[in-house]
Amino acid sequence: MNDDDELLTVPEVMARLRLGRSKVYDLIRSHRLRSITVDRSRRIPVSALRAFVADRLEEAA
Repeated sequence: MNDDDELLTVPEVMARLRLGRSKVYDLIRSHRLRSITVDRSRRIPVSALRAFVADRLEEAA
């Protein structure tokens, strides 16, 4: 398993992006941040978080 395969919890993503819980779930709901569910738990792949940040940086350029 490499770093891109790692799954983050919503609180971990909140801390990394310095965003609130509602905003992270809004990004997930709007399909701007990919995620999966494991049973009833939401997980965000590190690769999805990196893609989200890269897309935002590309938009800003």
